[in-house]
Amino acid sequence: MKKLNATGLRSAGYDERNRKLVVETTSGTFEYANISPELYRRLMSSPSPASFYKDSIEEEFTARRVK
Repeated sequence: MKKLNATGLRSAGYDERNRKLVVETTSGTFEYANISPELYRRLMSSPSPASFYKDSIEEEFTARRVK
């Protein structure tokens, strides 16, 4: 897990082999399946990770709450 300096987001981790993204937010920890390495890279390098997460991941992929 890598720390994110973003409103509402604490950290994110990615399993490239299984294409799973785990995002820790202030409201819980969520897992997303079938995330491309490119999408993860774009999240981590975005000038606004919170906006990128909301627009490109949270609204496009189904989350599974893990915590």
